[in-house]
Amino acid sequence: MNTKHLGVIAILLASIMWAIEPILAKLSYTNSDVFHTSALRAFVAACTAFIYILLTKQSSLRVTRQQISPLLYIAFVGTLIADFMYFFALSKIPVINAVILGHMQPVFIIAFGFFLLKTDVLTKFDYLGIGLMILSGLLVTTKTMENFITLKFGTIGDLIVLIATITWATAAIVMKKYLTMVNAGVITFYRFFFPSLVFAAYLGLSSSLYIANMYQVYVGVIIGIGTILYYEGLKRLKTAQVGGLELSTPFFAALLALLFLNEQITGMQIIGIVTLFGGVYLLSKKEKYP
Repeated sequence: MNTKHLGVIAILLASIMWAIEPILAKLSYTNSDVFHTSALRAFVAACTAFIYILLTKQSSLRVTRQQISPLLYIAFVGTLIADFMYFFALSKIPVINAVILGHMQPVFIIAFGFFLLKTDVLTKFDYLGIGLMILSGLLVTTKTMENFITLKFGTIGDLIVLIATITWATAAIVMKKYLTMVNAGVITFYRFFFPSLVFAAYLGLSSSLYIANMYQVYVGVIIGIGTILYYEGLKRLKTAQVGGLELSTPFFAALLALLFLNEQITGMQIIGIVTLFGGVYLLSKKEKYP
């Protein structure tokens, strides 16, 4: 199995984690709130990454001075700001909307990467695959033909997720440009460790240093594993390919939301989800150059 195929598998597995995460988050909101769940999630995710580092024995937590700034950017912009915006919006809109909008990063990654990542040359299959996935995103988000024709996307919650998506795209570019040589577990650890310090201060001031339900723990473990897989894939693939493959998440999220949250799926959304498979196939095609 070549490096690209390993990267594709890692991102698809991460996508399953991304699909499970919002389900667990919504379940945790039954006796908790966005702040509390986000705080526990960050702490547990950091612990999960630390355990991964210990088990794999691949790296220590030591990083160079040049790597500190990118790690801080990913931690505070990618996690503290973008992740919190996503979780807040998740309390207002259906899971499938949040997931599909949250994983439409290819558009922004291509835009940012064109100027910042000169080595990420895309093939015609990359563009076709990403195009199919963007189309699937529009189909799933608009839900009906009438909404699709008028480009009616939804609520302010959808807009918040879209802003978070742009922010995540910048974090992906920063990781690819400056942290490719850093162990995935180490990146994940610092991504959640720094925000957990901020959240710990909040929990202390609000006298909320407790676990409200086990879903908060589960969501931290899931996102920790998913983030490690994501960075392992990002090391092996182009950033735009990774962003495109992430759009397989709605397929898993739609099924899980239907089973556990009773969120209904429209015919347009089903067509959009099926379209993802064509995009994944095109993005995973082997290239003629390294």
